[in-house]
Amino acid sequence: MTGASRLWRPISRHVAIFLSVVLFGTCATVSAASATSKQPLWQEFRDGTAFAVMRHAIAPGTGDPGHFKINDCSTQRNLSAQGRAQARRAGELFRLNGLNKVLIYSSQWCRCRETAKLLAIGPVRDLASLNSFFEADRRRKKQTHQLKSWLQARVSRAPLLLVTHQVNISALIGSGTRSGEIVFIKPMRNGTYHVLSSSVP
Repeated sequence: MTGASRLWRPISRHVAIFLSVVLFGTCATVSAASATSKQPLWQEFRDGTAFAVMRHAIAPGTGDPGHFKINDCSTQRNLSAQGRAQARRAGELFRLNGLNKVLIYSSQWCRCRETAKLLAIGPVRDLASLNSFFEADRRRKKQTHQLKSWLQARVSRAPLLLVTHQVNISALIGSGTRSGEIVFIKPMRNGTYHVLSSSVP
């Protein structure tokens, strides 16, 4: 090994360490900036001027089996291990933003109830207007109207999260969602709903 080679090896290690520190510091700064930029969103959710709607976490398949029974999870599509992990990450997202107690309403479908429970940020209550109408599109208009009426009649300003299905969210805000996606929504005075932001844990 030449003298130049012996000299270069320790210098290379020091350069690599230096670059790693710079890169890590830059990433940390970007993450901190991103978190700070989203603070107004979380504050609106916290004070009740906005609410959140979440599509149930990953549950492989489409629709439900023909022998579906609402009170029998064995007859339904259910969360996979990946879906359960996704639901837990979603709960951690809320807790990281200082929300340990949230008012949660869920579809009566097992994959929604399980998603809501795994969040571990509050008791879960059923709300029938959040039930899927994927197999019965004739219920779309009626259920969406019922949900909007329920939202408009709310008096509580507690942080509110609704766990439901893609078709229900699409009917409410006019756009689709991915499994586990959380959409933050602000009700407007004219009765419409403005999407503030969305996140997939």
